[in-house]
Amino acid sequence: MAAPPGAPAAPEAPAAAHPHGHGRPCVITRRATFSASHLYRLPELTDEQNAARFGPCAIAPGHGHNYELIVAMGGGLDADGMVLNLSEVKHAIRAEVTGQLDFRFLNEVWPEFDLSRPEGMLPTTEALVHAIWLRLAPQLPLMGLRLYETDKLWADVIGDAMEAFLTIRTHFAAAHRLARPELSPEQNDAIYGKCARPHGHGHNYLLDVTVRGPIDARTGMACDLAVLQQLVDDLVVEPFDHTFLNKDVAHFATTVPTAENIALHIADLLTGPIAATGAALHKVRLQESPNNAAEVFAETPQLGMRPLALEALAAG
Repeated sequence: MAAPPGAPAAPEAPAAAHPHGHGRPCVITRRATFSASHLYRLPELTDEQNAARFGPCAIAPGHGHNYELIVAMGGGLDADGMVLNLSEVKHAIRAEVTGQLDFRFLNEVWPEFDLSRPEGMLPTTEALVHAIWLRLAPQLPLMGLRLYETDKLWADVIGDAMEAFLTIRTHFAAAHRLARPELSPEQNDAIYGKCARPHGHGHNYLLDVTVRGPIDARTGMACDLAVLQQLVDDLVVEPFDHTFLNKDVAHFATTVPTAENIALHIADLLTGPIAATGAALHKVRLQESPNNAAEVFAETPQLGMRPLALEALAAG
């Protein structure tokens, strides 16, 4: 039957035009793990200066982590329906990364971390994931890398520039009530349902704060981690934890404390202080429950930064 005049043409069946998906774009991820130790100690600083700058991370002989690496790769499917042969991916990651780093002392493995050289830097999470990018990029069509040092600290890179995204995770417990004071109880019930009940309810919030910055050529840091953690503690966790947000946080006396508004307010609180450290607040993610979360991007121009890579890393 002919299509009605003005109706859009029926889409071409993908299988007919692309046998086995050949040529169609896709992003894939591969996970790898390794265990390694490192030490944050600069030879040009005294013991006291290292301790003041890096805290317990400067205590010899170092400390270790179970690292988790997520590798995002992209491209068109080949005639076999794959972006890449996974056996080749596994071999490249093992040969270039895990086989060299597993059960090693990172300060002594790669020349980037040889602090006797003027260009040597500390093997921080962000410096390490950047060094991994330089080794894997000639082997694989990388879109992004994420390296978890712990479940509360990870770094992303999406290119070979000396820049990284560093994320810390923390938490706080708080109660709130979703209701607009200018509306009647019936109107609030219609909008917010059970969340409008007059005595409120509580959540254990998970907060992820992501900053973006250049990786310092000596400290290996995109942001001073201790300073970042202290800012988040001082400006968010301490004022918000174990409060009734509507009554104890002045901002929410006039702004309904939805997860979206809480995330926006956190971003407003952190943007300036983080900028003063030399980094930039990139994103705030607030998870209210296992089913609900809100994300706020503080860098609007950065929204176009290869989003598929970052989304793949987050899902990986």
